[in-house]
Amino acid sequence: MSAAQIADAERRDLADLFLRLGPDQPTLCGDWTTRELAAHLVVRERRLDAAPGILIPPLAGWTQRVQDQAAAGDFGELVGTLRSGPPFWSPLALPPLRAVDVQEFFIHHEDVRRAQSGWSPRPADEARDRVLWRMAGLLGRLTYRSSPVAVTLRRPDGTETAVRSGPRTVILTGEPGELLLHAAGRDECVVHPEGEPADVAAVMALDRGL
Repeated sequence: MSAAQIADAERRDLADLFLRLGPDQPTLCGDWTTRELAAHLVVRERRLDAAPGILIPPLAGWTQRVQDQAAAGDFGELVGTLRSGPPFWSPLALPPLRAVDVQEFFIHHEDVRRAQSGWSPRPADEARDRVLWRMAGLLGRLTYRSSPVAVTLRRPDGTETAVRSGPRTVILTGEPGELLLHAAGRDECVVHPEGEPADVAAVMALDRGL
């Protein structure tokens, strides 16, 4: 499967999950409900005037107003819009940017799954995990940048990638998706840290936001 196909599968499965759960269920995205998360994803793809505020704090007020407006509509229609993908004029419809959607939709799919009771990690998928492993390394270089010690990500098969250099090393072992979620700031993931206790505590306590 290509990155675009994986992104499409994550989008489709997330849309299905939204409809099964309804608009008022919790997510791992702070106080956002499923309705608000769906609105965020639609605004990201379809409102070029508001999308920059997702990452640029001075613009966040306008983004929030646009997102609130999107969330106020019919939930089924909102999810249908999300399912249909970005319009042709959206930058996120360009093939080089489709890989970004793998990370976006995998993480937010898990944000919904893992906010519900009784969740467990999904089974391994070779094609998906190959892409997620690459993204975990890229994202980790950003989100572990303030670590006082070195950080290395390790897959269960022993494959490693260093994402932060430092005087000592903490190794985080897990499946690619679990490592990506941890790098993205989620604590609801199955990751096993190894290292000096104080170093492990420092890494696990990091603000892993962008």
